[in-house]
Amino acid sequence: MGGLTFQSAVYLLCLVTSASCAVLLARSYLRTRARLLLWSSLCFTFLALNNLIVVVDILVFPSLVDLSLWRLAASLVAVGVLLYGFIWESE
Repeated sequence: MGGLTFQSAVYLLCLVTSASCAVLLARSYLRTRARLLLWSSLCFTFLALNNLIVVVDILVFPSLVDLSLWRLAASLVAVGVLLYGFIWESE
């Protein structure tokens, strides 16, 4: 039972951390209007969504549904948004 508690804590802390990063980056973007902060905040928003899906998939419904495709899609969108932002800002 101790392993499940530790696992739950790690997944929830990852969710809180990525959501906090998204909020802080969005606040910085609104203050400075640096577009790279916008892309970074969008990336961390999708990473937070990914972590939320991990929590739901592994902790809430461990054997009922398989949300691995949704987790991968959220990760792909997160990296894609950041990559697009890097390319957009380099021009």
